[in-house]
Amino acid sequence: MIVVGGGIGGLGAACALARRGLAVRLLEKSGSFGEVGAGIQLAPNCTRILDDYGLLDEATALGVVPDAMIMRDAVDGAELTRLDLRDLERRYGYPYLVIHRSDLHAMLLRACRRAGVDLVTSQQAVAYANTPDGARVTLADGHTEEAQVVIAADGLHSVARRLMSDDEPVSSAYVAYRGTVPTSSGRAAAVDLGEVVVHVGPGCHFVHYGLRGGELLNQVAVFESPKARAGEQDWGTPDELDAAFERTCDFVREGLPHMWRDKWWRMYDRDPIMTWVDGSIALLGDSAHPPLQYIAQGAIMALEDGWVLGEHVARHRAADGSVDWPAVLAAYQAVRPEHCRRVLTTSRAWGELWHLDGLARQQRNVLLRERDTYDYTFVDWLYGPTALDPSDEPPMFEPIPLSTATEPTLRWVRRA
Repeated sequence: MIVVGGGIGGLGAACALARRGLAVRLLEKSGSFGEVGAGIQLAPNCTRILDDYGLLDEATALGVVPDAMIMRDAVDGAELTRLDLRDLERRYGYPYLVIHRSDLHAMLLRACRRAGVDLVTSQQAVAYANTPDGARVTLADGHTEEAQVVIAADGLHSVARRLMSDDEPVSSAYVAYRGTVPTSSGRAAAVDLGEVVVHVGPGCHFVHYGLRGGELLNQVAVFESPKARAGEQDWGTPDELDAAFERTCDFVREGLPHMWRDKWWRMYDRDPIMTWVDGSIALLGDSAHPPLQYIAQGAIMALEDGWVLGEHVARHRAADGSVDWPAVLAAYQAVRPEHCRRVLTTSRAWGELWHLDGLARQQRNVLLRERDTYDYTFVDWLYGPTALDPSDEPPMFEPIPLSTATEPTLRWVRRA
């Protein structure tokens, strides 16, 4: 079989399928394998899969297992709510882990090599088509590759997605700046690396946590771009970064000089689509479900996709080793799109909640402060075992309307 795309999703899928004894050929458009960015958060629904692959110890050694996740108000710095991540590990059976994106990518690449995946670079897919015996990928140099099944993990601007939808990426008008600094001295030395912290503010937020065993502090600054809202092409620039965080507390503003200012990431997602399979071609990862980042599930969903495919290969494999691919792809199609639709829509809603101002910000803060640290209502649907069948999918949480924040409490907040 063929996997197109050598990012985290493609490598994860190739690993999942190769470990089931399948011959997998992975086509990557770049001249070499690599990943850009900085930190990535891996919740228990992902570390459970890494453990199944025999990779959790390696991932833990490369990353940091924090003690708490804390949300603070970016304007005054006050704590709003927290998750006890050690208790969370006891609840779900697996840790919450933070790791450098390039370390996770390199670990999956090594796992693919050990599993015998045929890894081929400089292979840009430009077209996909079904054939009588499977599917075909046409590459930019004109040659074609054929297999029983093609998994298209070709990212936000997926070519394969055009078989299922004529939609386009959706700009959120938000942009992210990232940066890592050594923890040996300066500001980073004073930060508690046992915490993953997000400061949520009007039209902006700021995240920090440790990486590489605590050697680095990862920081991310995200804000809404007025230039993007105005339809300008040159948006997300450093001057907008500084202006967006003018109202925030000292800790947040002091982190801005440590951002990489020569590169920024414009934040796009796509509307959910409910068809991911066309004949013998299936979407995976961002080609199927690129999310906004607010609940930190983008790479996790991609790894879940691959794991689900691998599990259904095991379920639909005959004694002679042949795989009932129509049954595998039907099972994949039956369970993954609905789960990922929930993640995409929740990510958008969570981003709106983070970036409120005025009365709505006060109402949000009241409700978050009232939440019990050990209330897992809002993550049980997400952090539990990955569903293999629609009947395994847990019910969603019930959102709490901002209007339920009590008026007497709000009067107290205003006085304070």
